Amino acid sequence: MEYDHREAMKLEYQLCFPLYAASRHIISQYTPWLKPLGLTYTQYIVFLVLWEKDGITVGKICEKLMLDNGTLSPLLKKMEQAGYIKRQRSAQDDRVVLVSLTDEGRSLQEKAKDVPLKVAGCIGLSPEKAFMLRQLLNELLANQKKQDTKGETK
Repeated sequence: MEYDHREAMKLEYQLCFPLYAASRHIISQYTPWLKPLGLTYTQYIVFLVLWEKDGITVGKICEKLMLDNGTLSPLLKKMEQAGYIKRQRSAQDDRVVLVSLTDEGRSLQEKAKDVPLKVAGCIGLSPEKAFMLRQLLNELLANQKKQDTKGETK
C-alpha cells in the first residue's frame, strides 16, 4: 500500500492529539480535589515527588517531572512563600539547590491522600486498562528519553 500524505495528515490518525486531549481531560479531573487544598496540578506533582523523597535537588525534581528549571523555579518560589517547602543551597556546591518539605508541606499529604482514588473514579477505565495505559505511556516516555540521550551524544 502506498503512503498517502493526505490521509496521514488527518487528525484521527495522529497519536499526538488523543494524548494531548486525554492529558488535558485527566488533569482537569484533579481541579475539584486540589482547589480546596489551594494547589495547582503542577504543585501537586511536585509534592508527589517530595512526599516520596524529601530533601532532593531542584535538578532531580526537574528530571522526575520532565520540567525545565525555568518552569519549576517560580513554582517552587510560590510553594516556599506559602510555607510548604524550604530551599537552600548545598553546602558542597552552592550551584545546587535542595528542596525540603516543611511540617505544613508534610501535613498536606494527609489532606491529599484520597486524591488519586477520587480521580481514578473519574477516568472511566477499569483498573486493568488504566494500568496497561500507564505502562504504555511509561514505555513511550522511556523510549523518548533514550532517543534524547542518543541525540545528546552526537
